[in-house]
Amino acid sequence: MSASRWRKVVTLAAAVPLALGLVATPAPAAPATFTHPGVLVSRPQLDFVKAQVNAGAQPWKAAYDQAKASTYASLSRTPKPRSVVECGPYSDPNLGCTDEREDAIAAYTDALIWYISGDARYAQKAIALMDAWSATITNHTNSNAPLQTGWAGSSWPRAAEIIKYTYTSWPNSGRFGTMLRNVYLNKIINGSNSNGNWELSMMEAAVGISVFLEDKTNYDKAVTRYRNRVAAYVYLTSDGSLPKTVPGSGLSTRDQIVGYWQGQGTFVDGLTQETCRDFVHTGYGIAAIADVAETLRIQGQDVYGTDVGERLRQALGFQSKYELGTAVPSWLCGGSVKRGLGPVTEVGFNALHGRLGIAMANTQTLTESKRPAGTNALFVAWQTLTHANNPA
Repeated sequence: MSASRWRKVVTLAAAVPLALGLVATPAPAAPATFTHPGVLVSRPQLDFVKAQVNAGAQPWKAAYDQAKASTYASLSRTPKPRSVVECGPYSDPNLGCTDEREDAIAAYTDALIWYISGDARYAQKAIALMDAWSATITNHTNSNAPLQTGWAGSSWPRAAEIIKYTYTSWPNSGRFGTMLRNVYLNKIINGSNSNGNWELSMMEAAVGISVFLEDKTNYDKAVTRYRNRVAAYVYLTSDGSLPKTVPGSGLSTRDQIVGYWQGQGTFVDGLTQETCRDFVHTGYGIAAIADVAETLRIQGQDVYGTDVGERLRQALGFQSKYELGTAVPSWLCGGSVKRGLGPVTEVGFNALHGRLGIAMANTQTLTESKRPAGTNALFVAWQTLTHANNPA
């Protein structure tokens, strides 16, 4: 996906005035001991899903069948690694970009099926995919490299965590970790001033990779950047007359902030920085917010009860309302929105409604109507299977 015109904005000489809502949220400390598997899904969550699927319960059985019938789960899949993955704007050029993302999703799909079914062929296929890439890739290049690295880098550690900590043997797991550190983490850990979904996806990858590597320093760095970006991506009335900005954004005036928010000058709870761009990109941002929050919860740092959870709740509700077809008022995006939120609501909905009991009528209607949620072929996959009504 292309970057916005703000992608190359650099820090202004003076810091953004506090009156404009500069974010400076400290990261919680990394856990003393990391929980494994612990990226997006935990062992108790996986055990819950396995029990539901084996009992034929819905919606988990339908979601499992959907994943297993997909091309991502094919045992005849041939990995397509490249030394250099080159991704330009609007996927031009696309030299290995789709192959990398889909092989990463396939590895995660196979890892899930292995755990749920106990069929070792799927664990071995996940390993074959991860080994092929860790033996080959050296870099990501061109303008969309940070985003591509974030997308693929979000899926890889999910798969790796399940395989390393639930399968009997993975001889090349160390090499895979080296790949994650040298080819992925170094590309994403310092974030992005592009549209907010870029940095959110990059921090999802950075947090997941840091868990796999048990890297407390980069974990804390990624969580700090994540919390700053969440606060600057979803507006709350408590932010004041303008949305918050992140350190280094270069956004120091109202006109600059409104421009960055796609020309939207009226701000209400749940509006995101990309709502008036389109709901597809907004969905990427919302998904990453929820995914990181879930990983942090597994690692003992529950942010659902903080402003992160409130922003996630409001963003889900606001976008779901219009995704369901509510008429768009004239003050919002010029009276028209581009729908297409994607399969991104399950994780946040389960955490906030399922575990915390918060009423979320629009999000519930949308989520339940889209089950089983599949994959967006980028970094979101099988969240009905993993998170629908999952109390673990």
